[in-house]
Amino acid sequence: MVLSSMRFVRLAVVLAATLLIAPPAPAQSDELQDANQLFKQGQFDRALDRVDAYLKGKPKDARGRFLKGLILAEQNKPNDAIKVFTELTQEFPELPEPYNNLAVLYASQGQYDKARSALEMAIRTHPSYATAHENLGDIYAKMASQAYDKALQLDKGNTTAQTKLNLIKDLFTPGSPRPAKTAAVKPDAAKVAIATPAPKAPEKQPEPVAKVPAKEPAPVAKPAPSKEPAKPARNPDEVVKALNGWAKSWSDNDVAGYLAHYAADFKTPKGESRGDWETQRKARVAKPRQIHVDVKSPKVVFNDNGRVTVTFRQHYQSGGLKVASTKTLIMVKAGDKWLIQQEKVGG
Repeated sequence: MVLSSMRFVRLAVVLAATLLIAPPAPAQSDELQDANQLFKQGQFDRALDRVDAYLKGKPKDARGRFLKGLILAEQNKPNDAIKVFTELTQEFPELPEPYNNLAVLYASQGQYDKARSALEMAIRTHPSYATAHENLGDIYAKMASQAYDKALQLDKGNTTAQTKLNLIKDLFTPGSPRPAKTAAVKPDAAKVAIATPAPKAPEKQPEPVAKVPAKEPAPVAKPAPSKEPAKPARNPDEVVKALNGWAKSWSDNDVAGYLAHYAADFKTPKGESRGDWETQRKARVAKPRQIHVDVKSPKVVFNDNGRVTVTFRQHYQSGGLKVASTKTLIMVKAGDKWLIQQEKVGG
């Protein structure tokens, strides 16, 4: 399977029963169930042929397209699967499963920032979606292991970082058992059950013992001595990098990446609900075939309240439309990310 090297994240294999579209007709449902059965048996080529035949009559059917995305992932065609799930997120933004599966595919390619953004969208859409929460934890753990690796490259004697890295490696070493959280699903007219993973042995808890012994006991954290209290770093390059990332996601029609640049307490321009605003932005970002957003002459001002004001010239082009305007963003730092808390046209 294409995801074998990234087995710590899990595909959603059942589309939500709450999908607000008409269920397939009985004959069509049987056809889709046949394709699902072939998929469960590992006959991916035949399953794909059956799904393609089904989609010729119902090209917009979310269940059939969702199953096709799973089959493509199993056939080691991650880019084709990503295309299928991306289109589903654009046309059915209320469904968390396509976002989750996008994250798994991105993770299999080492694109952890995109995976994180997609999972955050899944959770924002469906806060009680446990699979997405678990996968997000796995992504954070993988990103943490990369940070510990970097710390050890810079300081090979850092035994604390080595211990933490060893614990993460123990947790995600290929071949180590991991429990599969699956539930029996009975197909009905409202949903199509799609391949449930086989149960796996319970996970062995990692031993909290450092594999690289320290020469002497040391506290967990060893902050460098300082004569003055630590102050938040004021690095305008980080802010400009976040600003350019926002513009690039917009230009790439990357809805999940674009929305991930906005803070949880973002103040919508017209006071509308966050959900209504996101629906409008998804339509504007995803629908135009070609968008180009260019940021010119950004001016970064750090405020005493920890926020940053960024003023710049925005050049927007889509088709025959070209607009240049001055835009101001209020940004706030969340973890290591600068996120947009407020935006307005004008200085």
